[in-house]
Amino acid sequence: MTDRALVVARAGALTTVQDRGRPGHAHLGVPRSGVLDARAAALVNRLVGNPPGAAVLETTVNGCALRPRSAVTVAVGGAPCPVTMDGRPVAWGAPVCVPAGALLEVGTVVSGVRSYVAVSGGITVEPVLGSRSTDLLSGLGPAPLTDGMVLPLGTPKSVYARVDFAPQPAPAAELVLRVTLGPRDDWFTPEALRTFTSRPYRVSAASNRIGLRTEGPALERALPGELPSEGMVLGAVQVPPDGRPVVFLADHPTTGGYPVIAVVHPQDLPAAAQAAPGTPVRFVAMRTRQGR
Repeated sequence: MTDRALVVARAGALTTVQDRGRPGHAHLGVPRSGVLDARAAALVNRLVGNPPGAAVLETTVNGCALRPRSAVTVAVGGAPCPVTMDGRPVAWGAPVCVPAGALLEVGTVVSGVRSYVAVSGGITVEPVLGSRSTDLLSGLGPAPLTDGMVLPLGTPKSVYARVDFAPQPAPAAELVLRVTLGPRDDWFTPEALRTFTSRPYRVSAASNRIGLRTEGPALERALPGELPSEGMVLGAVQVPPDGRPVVFLADHPTTGGYPVIAVVHPQDLPAAAQAAPGTPVRFVAMRTRQGR
């Protein structure tokens, strides 16, 4: 039994191990997975002295509680939330030294959806296809955390960042997603395209790591029937039969048969990861196809 480990005292609603994912395996039917808010994950890793690709914990809404077997440095970022150690408040968005046996509690988010917990040395569960990420769609990687689970930790490679507080962007009150229309925007009527880029939507409570689902006006197709399945990319905006756009996130399927009306700019996806149900959503076209 190694001392470099975390014991999960409370797993929370959904806490998973995530790193930068496993891109490059779509031809095998393997999604990329990985952290949804890559900027937040990279920052907390930097705060504890880890490389950017070290595995962290991604919590959902109500956090988790952890007890290290040896002294570690921890940083919590992403969605703002209270953080306590043995019941006493400690810093969010800054490195915290946690003694062996102390209980670190990551609380319920104040805003946003997902908080990130980095631990010095990183989470070192067994990698699968080069990544330690949990993939909820394919089932690859470690299972989501459960109470009593023990997570191995690596050896710290450098000292933690000596800062009082690291500023992070607040979750957006309105989610603005820049999109490039296509490749299947011609499957929709001109009125549907105007609706898509001018009418407001809201984040649906049915959203998850696979996709951000929306509520709002349905988009009418110009073409009947269905497409043969084709490759899907991160940020693809697929429109299922109910006409409400779905933005594909990290655990998205590698293929799909519903038309993709647009693709979201990669820099806007971290904000989508933190958009709580009910958040207003606007799709803003960056450019259109020639002749449209």
